Order: sequence, then C-alpha cells, then structure tokens
Amino acid sequence: MLEQIYYLVISVYGWWRWITPERDTGKVLQVRYSSPSKIVLIAAITIAVSFATGALMSQIHHLLPAIFLEKASFPYLDALTTIMSFTAMWLMVQKRIESWYYWIIVDVIGIWLYYVKEVKFIAFLYVIFLFIAINGSISWLKTAKIQD
Repeated sequence: MLEQIYYLVISVYGWWRWITPERDTGKVLQVRYSSPSKIVLIAAITIAVSFATGALMSQIHHLLPAIFLEKASFPYLDALTTIMSFTAMWLMVQKRIESWYYWIIVDVIGIWLYYVKEVKFIAFLYVIFLFIAINGSISWLKTAKIQD
C-alpha cells in the first residue's frame, strides 16, 4: 500500500514538474541523461538501499512474526526491484533517459521472479511493462536527439 502511495504522490509531482517552466531558463524540463558521476552515485545508492532493505525483509518474519507468518521467498530480488522502481520513478520525474533502463531491468527481473513464483499472469504483465519501457526509452532517445 505504501508503495502505491509513493507512486501516486510522485506521479502528481512529476506531472507538475513536467509542465512547470524552470525558473532559470523559462523552459519546461527537457529529456536528457544525467552526468556519468550522478549515474554512478544513484546506482550505488540504489544498490545499497536495496541490500539493506533485502536484509531487513529476509529477517522480517523474525522481527514481526504476527504480521509476517512466512519467510520471504526472494527478499533481496524483491527489494532490488522495489528500490529500483522508486529510483526509476524519481529519474522519470527529472526526465532522465536512464529511468527507462531501470524500468527495463526491473521488468526483466519481474518476469523471471513472478514466473518462478508461479504467478504467471503477473509475469505476463511484466512482459507488457517491458515492451512499454523499451518503447519509452526509444521515444526519449529520439526526443533527446531532436532537442540537441
């Protein structure tokens, strides 16, 4: 539930961010890549937070046994896809092309993960998401070339 609230809030913020001209330039936000150092920093933070979240979720059934009756089946991969999704949404708000690469990775992992968990309809949904992410990345790359 908290994850969906994050997506709702960040989507509204992103919509506002995309239509509001920047103060210094007076232009709306442009599609672009982050600097290489920023890409590395964001990836490192994403991996670190994913690992910490995975470690917590691998023990959550011991910490809160009344709520989490069973051990998590793939705590680190679940944490990775969740944190990468949060990062992808934040990058998308900033119109960063690499947001689509995060989505593509999340979708590929999701396809495998839900297939292995035998939730095949959700795995198929991630196949659809993968096509959307590939199309989004191609579209944003074309837009970035036109802007230059």
